[in-house]
Amino acid sequence: MGKKHVVQKTGNEVLAEESKIEKALSQAAPSLRKKSVSRATVYILSSYNNTKVVLTDPAGNVLSSQSAGRVGFKGSKKGTAFAASKVAQVIGATIEALRVKEVEVVIKGVGAGRESALRSLANQGVNIIKVQDQTPVPHGGCRPRKIRRP
Repeated sequence: MGKKHVVQKTGNEVLAEESKIEKALSQAAPSLRKKSVSRATVYILSSYNNTKVVLTDPAGNVLSSQSAGRVGFKGSKKGTAFAASKVAQVIGATIEALRVKEVEVVIKGVGAGRESALRSLANQGVNIIKVQDQTPVPHGGCRPRKIRRP
């Protein structure tokens, strides 16, 4: 088994990547109808490969949705905590544009973006009144395979 080759990025490549992400964040600015919602629900769906954040009104109608891929991350970077915080920043801007006063947060999944997305929302001044974890947990589950014999 050979050695793993780690690619070192130059300073210019890192700056170019950061500027690309910032450009995608500015393009994802909310283009919403002139509507004001007093209370909303934010669903954070965090898997190992991606983080999705959905903003809905109390009736469950989607007001805005973003994912790490739509913000500008590709490949394995979509599943990182940094990508999740950027997605939450975009949703936070949407919350400000809609003048939402109170937000309930529902978290689902076991990925790296769970905590960072919630912290990013809280750091933007969003008034979070309730945090609920709806991660599905198997109990019992399927019947296991039969035992392999030599």
